[in-house]
Amino acid sequence: MSIRHGLLALLERGPRYGSQLRTEFESRTGATWPLNVGQVYTTLNRLERDGMVAQSGEDAAGHALYAITDDGRTELRTWFEKPVDRTSPARDELAIKLAMAVGAPSVDIRDVIQSQRRHTVKAMQDYTRLKAQALAAVERGGARERDDVAWLLVLEQLIFQTEAEARWLDHCESRLIRLSATAPPAPAAADTAAAPRPPDAAGIPTTGTPGAR
Repeated sequence: MSIRHGLLALLERGPRYGSQLRTEFESRTGATWPLNVGQVYTTLNRLERDGMVAQSGEDAAGHALYAITDDGRTELRTWFEKPVDRTSPARDELAIKLAMAVGAPSVDIRDVIQSQRRHTVKAMQDYTRLKAQALAAVERGGARERDDVAWLLVLEQLIFQTEAEARWLDHCESRLIRLSATAPPAPAAADTAAAPRPPDAAGIPTTGTPGAR
């Protein structure tokens, strides 16, 4: 997630100070990706170093204000115009967990799937409830309408993600069932004990040692 570009987008609306940027960022995204003030000021320092923001005096309360520069606006426009790269996806912990669980001798992958499915369904219910609240806020309008619409978009993306995850878990379970149905039976354990050889002409069984009687 690009904190850098998120802060530039907020600064395009006018000069802001650090904790104000954090509050507005969390308001716009519904605190889905919470920031701390240290992250904000570290990012602002880097943006200032790169010439994308500049200090712009202080407000009436003595807060140091930051303003976006022309280079910052160019960077922001490029970010908005460029699609998010999906050719190098971020590591997904759930996908890695299931991949490692396949064939792990001490793990029942079906239990892993069931546990995750319960969590995913609970998350979907929570997001759906929050969506209803966000829709009600949008319908009321008011000064926060843009923030409410932004939060609604984030929530709907989270809902789509969890719905897709639930379908993927169902698919994983079906594939494992098919895999177990087509797996060859385990070979019988080999008997390592030495079998007696047939009796010789004298009727005395021989052992594995040539010439022994």
